[in-house]
Amino acid sequence: MPMLSAILAMAFFVLWTYQRQRKYILILCLSYLAVGGGFLLHYVTLPIGLLGTKFLANSLFAVAVLGLSTAMIARQGRQVPWPVLGGLVLVGMAALSWFMFVDPSLIKRLFAVNFTFAAVAFVVAAELRASVRNQLADRALMVVAILGGFNFLIRPIITVWLDGSYDESYSDFYTSASWVFLNFSAVLFSVLITLCLVTGIAMDVFEELQTESHTDPLSGLLNRRGFEGEALLCLDQSVRKGLPVALVLADLDHFKAINDTYGHSVGDRVISAFGAHLRAAGGKGAVVARIGGEEFAVVLPAVDLATARLFAEGVRASFSRDGILGLSANPGRVTASFGVAALGMGEDLAGLICRADDALYKAKKGGRDSVCLAHQHVNGRSASALRP
Repeated sequence: MPMLSAILAMAFFVLWTYQRQRKYILILCLSYLAVGGGFLLHYVTLPIGLLGTKFLANSLFAVAVLGLSTAMIARQGRQVPWPVLGGLVLVGMAALSWFMFVDPSLIKRLFAVNFTFAAVAFVVAAELRASVRNQLADRALMVVAILGGFNFLIRPIITVWLDGSYDESYSDFYTSASWVFLNFSAVLFSVLITLCLVTGIAMDVFEELQTESHTDPLSGLLNRRGFEGEALLCLDQSVRKGLPVALVLADLDHFKAINDTYGHSVGDRVISAFGAHLRAAGGKGAVVARIGGEEFAVVLPAVDLATARLFAEGVRASFSRDGILGLSANPGRVTASFGVAALGMGEDLAGLICRADDALYKAKKGGRDSVCLAHQHVNGRSASALRP
C-alpha cells in the first residue's frame, strides 16, 4: 500500500503541474502521501514508542481522509463543510487518544477510527448528492463514497467476528484476516476514487475547452459557432412545443470611429457593456451571442414579434442612456441599431437571420439608434422590413 500510495500521489502531482488552477488536485497528491506514510508507520516503530508511532499513523490517515473529502467536495465547486468534517475528525481522534493512552484497547480504537471515517464518508456522499452536476463520474464518486462509508462501518465488526480481540502488541493483528481485509479495501477504494476523480477531471477539462471554443472571451457571450448550435436547439424546441420565437440582431453604431478615436481598450469596454445589457435583458432562456466585431444576436424563445420589439427598444434606450467610461463626447453615449424578426411557418434559422439582417440594414440606413421590424415570413417568402 505505501508503494501504491506513492504512485498515486506522483500521478496527481504530475496532473496538477498541468492544471495548477485546480488546487484540489494538489490536495489529492498530499492525501495519498499521507495514506502511504500512515501504512508505512504500521511496519516501523519510531523513537517516540509503539503507541506514539501508531497514533501518528492514524493521524496521517485522518489527514488523508479529510484531504480526500475536501478535494472531492471542492471539485464540485461546493463549499467544504469544515465545521462538520473537522468536528467529526476531532471527536474521532479524541476517542482514539482515550483508548490508546487512558483506557488501552485495540478493538475500541478500531471502532473509534473506522466509525469516524464512515461518518466523514457519508457527509461527502451527501454533499456530492446535493451537487447540481450530473456527470457519470460524479455519480460514480458519490456511490464510491457511500460504499466507502459502509466499508468503514463493517471493518471493525468483521475484525471482532473473525478474530475476536487482540493484545496491545499488534503481533496477532498484523497476521489476521482483518488486516488483510483492511489492506485490500484500502487498495480497492484508493483505485476506485482515483479512477473516478481522473475521469471527472478529464471531463471537466473537456467541458472547459468546449465552452471556450463556443464563447467570445471579450463579452462572455456565445460566439458565432456556439450561437448556431444553441439557436438551432432553441428553434427546434419552440417549434415542437408550438411556441413563438423571435430573433433580434444588433449592431453598434459608429463603432469603428470609437476604436479609431478612443482606442481599442475603450472599444472593448463598449463591447463588454453592450453584451452585459443584452444578457441581463434576455434573461435565462435567451440565446445571446456576439457573432461579429460589433454585431450581436439574441434568440428569444416564447416571444412574439411585438414583445421582441419591446425587448430591443428597452436595450436600445438603456444602453444609450448609461454611457461608457472613457468617452468624452455626449457623456459617453453610444447607440445601437436593431433588426427584429419572428420565426415564420416552415422557416429555418438561415431564413430568420436573413430577414432580421435586412431589418437591421434598414435601421442603419434610416439613421441608426432605432429598431426595425421584419414582416412575417409568408408562404416561403420574406416580406420587406419596415421601420415602425
